[in-house]
Amino acid sequence: MSLLRQPLLLLARSAKVKRLVTTMPVTSSLVDGYVPGEGPQDAVRATADLVDDGLRVTLDYLGEDTRDADQAERTVAAYAEVLHQLAARSLTRHAEVSVKLTAIGLALPDHGYKIALENARTICRAARNAGTSVTIDMEDHTTTDRTLAILRDLRKDFPETGAVLQAALRRTEDDCRALAHEGSRVRLCKGAYLEPDEVAFTDRHEIDRSFVRCLKVLLAGQGYPMIATHDPRMVEIACSLASRYDRTQGSYEFQMLYGIRPAEQRRLASVGEEVRVYVPYGTEWYGYLMRRLAERPSNLALFATSLISKK
Repeated sequence: MSLLRQPLLLLARSAKVKRLVTTMPVTSSLVDGYVPGEGPQDAVRATADLVDDGLRVTLDYLGEDTRDADQAERTVAAYAEVLHQLAARSLTRHAEVSVKLTAIGLALPDHGYKIALENARTICRAARNAGTSVTIDMEDHTTTDRTLAILRDLRKDFPETGAVLQAALRRTEDDCRALAHEGSRVRLCKGAYLEPDEVAFTDRHEIDRSFVRCLKVLLAGQGYPMIATHDPRMVEIACSLASRYDRTQGSYEFQMLYGIRPAEQRRLASVGEEVRVYVPYGTEWYGYLMRRLAERPSNLALFATSLISKK
């Protein structure tokens, strides 16, 4: 399966293939299954449906690695608009937003760090005014230090801001220890980027073991762990560890992607677990889907199974 990664990443950047894929009859059903739409009204509608099913939501306006300051500002405006619409529908008690710093300026050649920090503050302020919060997404390892530095700055004024850590990175167990303090919300995922061996585990068994080690640190700490996995074995282990560390339901949560294992999302919620669904929306859906497949080619089977069974 690892042989598929590079070709999938190349396809993600191909405008020609994008045009072909987006005109295929099957594409509409594929995209609708994993991205509810391009506009804020689509995101809010999906949020309302999920909340009706007893689930929570985090919304991600698709786009990253922007080199255009105007685009970064448009992304900030898009978050402000969706937060406004969520508040108007009284959904912010159940929904937050997730933000990639490279989508709001971190990769800009001049003053990218400062621009991203100020834009993140603007989104955090809009979220607080709407009655909710922000989680700062993690990207590839070259941005980890800057992302955590911006998180520290944001938490001075917005301590509710969530963090994301990737178990695939060798450094993450230490980062978990640093962030497992009271009031700290931390999403732990396996990792979404192809990384070099010197900074990351590349064997899936090593990544799984790292995920469990990191999860133990977070559950033993005083923060609020957000356990992002679709892996049935990791869900089972997480439930067992939560019991071992005397974690009551509601002192942590599970997170899964929109369209992936929806029946399991509802099952966990039905037995009292907090479950939050990561809902991406926007015009950049093609790159999102292709990168998800490229990040972990095993997702090919997961996506295919979900298309057939939606379980």
